[in-house]
Amino acid sequence: MTFEGFFRLALNTVVAPRDVARLLLAMNLPSQALWLAFALVIVLNTLMFSASLMLVPANDLFGAVLVNPTVFGAMLAVSVGALIVAVTLCGRPLGGQASYAQIAILVIWLQALRVLMQALVAVVGPFSLFLSGVLISAASVLGIWIFVNFIDVAHEMGSLLRAGLVLLLAVVGMMLGLSLIFSLLGVQTGGIPGYV
Repeated sequence: MTFEGFFRLALNTVVAPRDVARLLLAMNLPSQALWLAFALVIVLNTLMFSASLMLVPANDLFGAVLVNPTVFGAMLAVSVGALIVAVTLCGRPLGGQASYAQIAILVIWLQALRVLMQALVAVVGPFSLFLSGVLISAASVLGIWIFVNFIDVAHEMGSLLRAGLVLLLAVVGMMLGLSLIFSLLGVQTGGIPGYV
């Protein structure tokens, strides 16, 4: 994919998320390509997070352990993987049809868009913290809307309300599960669940 194609697809994700979801699902990527894309977005998000720490020093929101890019990347990979599993499994009781691979490609694409947004915030942040805050808030709301549409298309539910319920159940279940696991390991998660 060229840079021009990437930005065009990113724009289409905002204006026509359901069409983009169908396009991504129609690609039917093999598992090797999915794993490679998964690793790539984890690395890129970790790099963007590390770069943002250079501009804005870490505070109590992020545990001191997360300053280590390797630890942050590992925790992000676990969190994103857990989100994929949770969205897939939570859709099944509500009539969802999506496979792990189908949810994975959609989540990976959203993580790629997060890299783009983080880069934009990194550019705007030094000039205006208020504007960067507005961008982050707007991107969060828009991201939820896009993901609900993605879930509805992938699980073939025909209902944004049910797709929203799947997302809610998945996020709550994921956060509870990861909080338990990380606390048993003695790791403070800080903003990782929110970052996903």
